[in-house]
Amino acid sequence: MYDEHYTRLNQYRSLWILVFFDLPTETRKERKIASIFRKKLLDDGFSMFQFSIYMRFCASRENAEVHTKRIKNNLPEHGKIGVMQITDKQFGMMELFYGKKLVETDKPSQQLELF
Repeated sequence: MYDEHYTRLNQYRSLWILVFFDLPTETRKERKIASIFRKKLLDDGFSMFQFSIYMRFCASRENAEVHTKRIKNNLPEHGKIGVMQITDKQFGMMELFYGKKLVETDKPSQQLELF
């Protein structure tokens, strides 16, 4: 019997990691540091949600912890960075607007996990 509660990727087990940051960009060196931080997020599979908000889908809490640890290892010396994990179910309840027009949220594609 198929029970959605026990499927490998269900909306309560899978997570989204959201990274919020406000980094200084006054000098050329600060802009370079901010750019390197963004590039490391992209290299780790994050996508830009808004200019200083990046997100990544994770199939499990363990997978989310791996990516959160990578973020912590790459924190710049200055600036403010926040990391938040929410379930796929919570992410799916988000309402997105472009101007006054409500738009559908993108569903994550099925990801393969290689061991």
